Amino acid sequence: MRRLLAVAASPLLVWAAVSVAVGDPDYALRALGAATDTPAAASSADDGMGKPAGSAWGASGEKVPLPTAPAVAGIPWFQDLVNQAPEGSVLKVPAGSYSGPVVVNKPLTIEAQGQVIIDGGGKGTVFVLDTSGAVLRGVHLTNSGGSHDSDDACLNVRGDRNVVDQVRITNCLFGIDLKQSNDNKLTRNYIRSKPFDLGLRGDGVRLWYSKNNLLEGNEIEDSRDMVAWYSDHNVFRNNVSRRSRYSIHFMFAHENTVEGNRFYDNAVGVYLMYTKGAYIRNNTISHATGATGMAVGLKEASNTVIEGNEILYCSTGIGTDLSPFEPGSKTEVRKNRFAFNGIAVSFVSDREGSVFESNVFEGNLADVAVAGGGGAAHNRWHGNYWDGYQGFDRNNDGVGDTPYEDYAYADRLWMEVPFALFFKSAPMMESLDFLERLAPFSDPVLMVRDEAPVFKNPRRKAP
Repeated sequence: MRRLLAVAASPLLVWAAVSVAVGDPDYALRALGAATDTPAAASSADDGMGKPAGSAWGASGEKVPLPTAPAVAGIPWFQDLVNQAPEGSVLKVPAGSYSGPVVVNKPLTIEAQGQVIIDGGGKGTVFVLDTSGAVLRGVHLTNSGGSHDSDDACLNVRGDRNVVDQVRITNCLFGIDLKQSNDNKLTRNYIRSKPFDLGLRGDGVRLWYSKNNLLEGNEIEDSRDMVAWYSDHNVFRNNVSRRSRYSIHFMFAHENTVEGNRFYDNAVGVYLMYTKGAYIRNNTISHATGATGMAVGLKEASNTVIEGNEILYCSTGIGTDLSPFEPGSKTEVRKNRFAFNGIAVSFVSDREGSVFESNVFEGNLADVAVAGGGGAAHNRWHGNYWDGYQGFDRNNDGVGDTPYEDYAYADRLWMEVPFALFFKSAPMMESLDFLERLAPFSDPVLMVRDEAPVFKNPRRKAP
């Protein structure tokens, strides 16, 4: 009897049913967040850095069973409307509150016009699109479960060519979760996680082995991350992210485009780990603060293009670690504005292969920093504007007559001992730096050499 109850209470989770079949009913109940006398089980095993084992992650070939009972009593069950709708039809939902959970396993167009609330009752996942070619528009999904073990979400997408438009998601652990789902469009949605501490929230959007998806015009607040793992050729355009951890975190994800987004007050803007061919252009990333705050991070990333971005008020603008990684690849940083950051560009080591052209560096505490005792002069620096340039433009061609060179004197102290950065502008450090420049105790390190520095700030028009 207890096994039957576990299956009935677990309509949205294939792996919960499997756990019952193998003789562990408590595991199925824990997956739903139900009370048991035993502690919660750990999440499914992970095969190294690859895809985790076990059906908890949801394979594209798995079919999600239809739910058997509503999660909230006293209000209509949305699943009844879905069951009655013919395949390929348009379901125009009357305004009101409905109970989840819901599984759509046939192509439907669901139109709600923003007046429909689907409540998950605080258990499991609220809504599942287990089909291809469906449209979900104008619903408000809320109140998922809070279990990371079962990846409780407001919306799971398990198919291709679906459209999710103007969906409002609140009080959900994970927002929208795509697994092995391609060619979907997520547009104009609002996503907010549960009011947990930052590390305990779920991801606003998660892509897992999902390709060629479009995420455009979405607004994500107070979630954990937006992540794309093993997911190639996706486009993230004109989205807004606030008060989260990673605005977008890519891992083993190639040829993705991030353009026209606005990322405010997050710990990290865009982070690329083990990626190839990413395009990051025309975004505004500001106030990535804190000890590890960073607008754009590169970890063993290759052939990255960072172009036309506004990077403002961040602890670090671009942080690069062993990037570019693959032999013969490069990192291109062009036409960006780095303004009022702690460090505009930070290198973990003296590594070549990066190209910095036509950027603006103004008002930063330090324009370039390199850990490990080296400089960044092995990279190409050309045609950038530096507010610390002390040369002239006697022929009025817009280019400084002499190269811009930045040497590290006393700055080597805080580059080697990061805690000393706190004293960067203190009178003691400034005096020491002045004395070092006046009469160096040792040979300074050449950090940057720009052969053709732009003389006037191209971002500011003369009155």
